[in-house]
Amino acid sequence: MEPFIHGFLLAFGLILPLGVQNVFVFSQGAQQTRLVRALPATIMASLSDTFLILLAVLGISVIVSEVEQLKMLLMSAGVLFLLYMSFTMWKAKPELHGNTEGLSIKKQIIFALSVSLLNPHAILDTIGVIGTSALSYAGTEKVIFTATCIFVSWCWFIGLTLAGSIFKRLDGSGKMLGIINKCSAIFIFLTACWLIRDLVS
Repeated sequence: MEPFIHGFLLAFGLILPLGVQNVFVFSQGAQQTRLVRALPATIMASLSDTFLILLAVLGISVIVSEVEQLKMLLMSAGVLFLLYMSFTMWKAKPELHGNTEGLSIKKQIIFALSVSLLNPHAILDTIGVIGTSALSYAGTEKVIFTATCIFVSWCWFIGLTLAGSIFKRLDGSGKMLGIINKCSAIFIFLTACWLIRDLVS
């Protein structure tokens, strides 16, 4: 029971704070004309987190934290993707009756991967914290701990997508969604600026 509770609280604590990944998944739930059209973003974000969690448990955090060139590469690629994503979301215009110009499946997949796997802060947090915590367990307990972290991640992103879809229905004019798009674009742009600061410091 302890590995389950530990994994649940730890994963929820890491994924709860507002971040680019959460903003993106929520926005796709709100932008797409149908809920099913937002699933590529939801699934890719969940799969990316699953991938990072498995890497964390397998101890890859040591490599990422100690190889400076790899960290620089991740940060540089992350900045480029975030700037492009910010520009795209800023230009997205809600149409009448709450229908919006949602991203294509291809763009959803690319963006979901970029905000998940090219965000060095998310990578280091997930791999560092979960990886370190996983050292306390072995065998079946480690499997339970890992599975719980992954389960929380999937439930969270599905919930965010549903929340975005519900929000869209409440916003029939599309005005609030337009504001959210702009706020999301600004948030993502500021995140890119934060990475640039870390890159040059």
